[in-house]
This record gives sequence, C-alpha cells and structure tokens, in this order.
Amino acid sequence: MFQDFKLVGDRPVALQVKEYIKRLIIKGVLQADQKLPSTREMSSLLKVSRNTVIAAYEGLEDDGFRYAIPGKGSYVAATEGHLTTDAGGADGSAAWQIDWKARMNEYAVSAVELDMMKQGIRANKGVISFTSIAPDEGLFDLGDVRRAFMDRMAIEGQVLLNYGYAKGYQPLIDYLIRYMENKGIDTSGKDMLITSGFTEGFDIVLSALRPSARRGAAICENPTHHTAIKNLKLQGFEITGIPMERDGIDVNRLEKVLQKQTNSFDLAYLTPSYHNPTGIVMSPAKRSAVIKLMTRYQIPVIEDGFNEELRYSGAHVAPLIATAGQGNGVIYIGSLSKVLFPGLRVGWVLGDRALINHLESIKRARAIHTSTIDQSILYQYLLNGNFDKYIKKARMEYKRKYELTKACCEAHLPEAQLSGDGGLHLFLTFPASVDTRRLLEACTEQGVIFTPGDKFFIQEGEGTNTLRLGFSRVTDENIERGIRIIGQEARSFLQA
Repeated sequence: MFQDFKLVGDRPVALQVKEYIKRLIIKGVLQADQKLPSTREMSSLLKVSRNTVIAAYEGLEDDGFRYAIPGKGSYVAATEGHLTTDAGGADGSAAWQIDWKARMNEYAVSAVELDMMKQGIRANKGVISFTSIAPDEGLFDLGDVRRAFMDRMAIEGQVLLNYGYAKGYQPLIDYLIRYMENKGIDTSGKDMLITSGFTEGFDIVLSALRPSARRGAAICENPTHHTAIKNLKLQGFEITGIPMERDGIDVNRLEKVLQKQTNSFDLAYLTPSYHNPTGIVMSPAKRSAVIKLMTRYQIPVIEDGFNEELRYSGAHVAPLIATAGQGNGVIYIGSLSKVLFPGLRVGWVLGDRALINHLESIKRARAIHTSTIDQSILYQYLLNGNFDKYIKKARMEYKRKYELTKACCEAHLPEAQLSGDGGLHLFLTFPASVDTRRLLEACTEQGVIFTPGDKFFIQEGEGTNTLRLGFSRVTDENIERGIRIIGQEARSFLQA
C-alpha cells in the first residue's frame, strides 16, 4: 500500500497527498475506523515532508474523511454512499450498467451526426490545415487584455465573481447598443440580450420561434453556415435554400419561392456580410430588396453579423437591421469571436424589446447568465479604446493574407472560380467533375487539408465540387505550398 503515489505537475504537494488518501478511502482500500500511519511514517512512505502529511491529514479531517483520538493517532472516518469495491455497490450488488447509446433520443443522435468537429478530418502535427477560420492568436494584444482585466477587477471584482443577470452585464449592453447605432441602426423600441457567443444566441432565438404544433420552416442562403444548418435541423426546421450570386442571395429566386409558398416560412436566416462559406458581401440594392420581400410576406429575419468588422476595401454597407429602419422584423446576432478573442464567449442579440423580454427568460432557464467576468473584460477592453487599434492591425494582416491566398489560388488553381470579398477564408468552385472529398483524401496524403464545401449546402449531394480555404492561421510559406499541392492534385482529377 502507498507505493503507487506519484507527484504530478505544480499542484501543492499537501493537496496531492490529501486527494491520494481520500481516493483510497473512497475505493475501500482504507476501511472505516482503520488506523492511518503516523505522520512521520506516512512522510517516509510517500517520500514527502512530515509537515506536508500534517497539512494533508488536517485537510482530510476538514472534508470528513479522518478523525483523531488523542494519544492514539488518526483513523479513517466512516463514509456513506461510496463504492466499497471496484466491482459493485456497498451492498455487494453488481455494478449498475445502462446502455446510454440506446437511450439517446432523436435530438442527441442527430447532434452527433451533424457534429462537424467529430465527423471532420483531424489535423496531425506538420499538416498544413486550411480548415480553421478562427483568428490568429499571434495578433492578440495580451498586455491590453491583462490591463482590462485588472482595471475591471479593481473596480468591482467582488461583484463580478457573484451571479450576474440573464440579460447581461449592463455596461456592456450600453456600450454595444451605441456600437450598433454607429452602424446606422435605429435602436428605438429595441433591446439587447448578451449570450455565450453566436451559437447560443441563435439557438435561443430558434427555440422561441419554433412552432409548437408542426415542424418549422426556414429559408436561407445556399450554401450557408454549417452551424446554422445543424441548429435549424436540431430544432426541427425544414430548410429551403436560395442560391447565391456574385453580389449575394438570388433575389428573383427568393421572390418566386415566397410567391409559391406564401405563409409557409417561420423565419429567414441570412449572412449579408462576408458570408460563410462564400465570403460574399450582399449589395446594398439586394439588402433593400430582401427587406421589402420579408416585410411583404411578414417573415422574421435572423441576421448573422459574422465577420462584419473585417472589411478590407470599399465603403461600409449597412446591416439588414439598419436597412429595416424603425421596423422590428430583423433580429441581429452579433459576436466578435472571428476577429477578437473567441475564448471570451460573448455574443449579443439585438431585436424588438418584446422579443428580448422572452429571450431573457429562456436564457435564464437554460444557463442563468453568460460569464460576467468575460463580459466585463470585453467591456473594459472596448472602453479602453483597444479595439480600434487591434482591428486596424488585424485588417492589415488578414488583408495581406487574403491577397496572398487569392494570388496563390489564381496561380495554382486557375480552373476554380473564387469568391470572397474579405474575412478569413476563400470559397472555391471547381468544374463538376472534381469531387472535393476525393480531392481532400488525395491532399491529406500530401499533408494538406481543407473543408469540403458540401458541408455548407442544404441538400445532400450539393456542392460536391466546392471547398473552403481558411487562411487566418496559416503561415505565408504554408499558404503557398499548400495551395500548390491542392492545385497539383486537382489537375490530376481534371485530367482523369
């Protein structure tokens, strides 16, 4: 006994000793009322100091696992509800086993099937990966983040460590509402809910708009964000996809679908700026046309503010919610995760005040509130004026990488049609004979991976000749080398 104790990491030694003895008690190796070795003996057995054992024994007593008899020593306290053997329960019964896979409902099974991270290819060490569209952490200004944290903790640290509000941290809400007003949005009659990133906000909105008596019906661009497809399907929505053109959604096709299926749709999900995966920015004319159609057919629009801040060139284009003016039919979901610190899980939903009132209650029922510390750090960082400085640096670097990636694609992949006006990725469409899943298999053998485009299409079998190239976290050398390899493999497919 006590021969398997090993110190690990930088954790306090006394804590490791206490937890080690506690595990022996819980497993039944040490029985109730059994005498423990003296502190001197235990220190010799575990090869730690006697003071360490004394502190560990005191901790065991505090936790209810040890008691002392003056003049006699330390003993194991009786415990209840723990296993006494590795094989079964305290009454000697066999270990209780449930087939959890058989118990999973349709929602859980679908979640696994639609889980892009589980189904996707893994990037081994040394592989050139174009799969990520996360920001480059090398651009993060850690000093400014650390300063924001210290500033906010000094002001109200004790408050931040307690429960927060389901609606969100009010100083951040006030800041973000002004931020949205600077985008040209009329916020009268509107309110905001802070969420743990875009995905939670989207899921909460879907759960509020999902019909109770039937399957929901949603309309969106095709292709579109895989996370949106996943959550729409998990929430029970049938999805109708509208093809994309060079300047955004095909408005004529959208109008024909709406005319044919009048009163059929519960919502529309659209990403007008730096669309995922195509990278297309919807033109101002199409934004106005879309709002007019949705107003005529009374279809609520969920606008994804994805990557809106990564504008490389051209004038600012107002969000759909700004185009709607004083109308309340657009729900804007925003997040800075693709440009600024995705580890701070903060997003927001801006919409009609009556809608936000209901979403707040759903949020409270599900998660109580988003991390107040995360919200407060982001608020102080923004308040300190760091965001403008950071975004200027990020735009310059991502624009440079965008132009390099685009030039490499034009040089090595002349057969592919490119789309993408900014952001962190490019979308490639090959001739129909190129199956990009087979292309991925060939490229993987050469140490290069990317995201097949069919993941972003509504119907199975669509987009099999497309792929998305994320360049934000790839070095210049690997961008050129990786795209050259993709080009070589693609040409072999075309020749075949």
